[in-house]
Amino acid sequence: MQRIDELEEIMEQHTERLIRLAYYYVKDLQSAEDIVQDVFIKFYDNWQSYEERGELKAYLSRLVINRSKDYLRSWTYRKIRVQNKIFAKQNIMKKDALIQQDEHAIIENAILALPLIQREALIYFYFEEMPVADIADLIDVPVSTVKTRLRRGRELLKPKLKHIEWEVLMHE
Repeated sequence: MQRIDELEEIMEQHTERLIRLAYYYVKDLQSAEDIVQDVFIKFYDNWQSYEERGELKAYLSRLVINRSKDYLRSWTYRKIRVQNKIFAKQNIMKKDALIQQDEHAIIENAILALPLIQREALIYFYFEEMPVADIADLIDVPVSTVKTRLRRGRELLKPKLKHIEWEVLMHE
């Protein structure tokens, strides 16, 4: 029973520092906690072989460093790293898609608030991706009129969409 009490006291004194040390190596809090737990289990199992020749703090630190390096060399770590990269890319793509959807909705609402003349030109040009000449033929106005309506529509949108990166609407 005394051994368990001693181990609890040692764990209380050193756990936080050892987790931080492991984290500096593996850069993952959960893995760092697992490493420190493994170190304490190993320390408990080999208690009798530990000789107090040096400081316990240095001994535990050395165990954590060695276990962290072993973990970094392990197949598990490499597999987790690859999985994390894949999931990170997927999450970024999902976030980007959600942001794009949100921005498109805001842009669409701003365009719908424009007067019909500018709105019409912008919708055909950006959403239907029609060339200016085709828009002019469709609404039966000169090409220069379509260009003017597009320019004025963009000018009207600019103050409404200050907070959104809408460089898509800036090309001609």
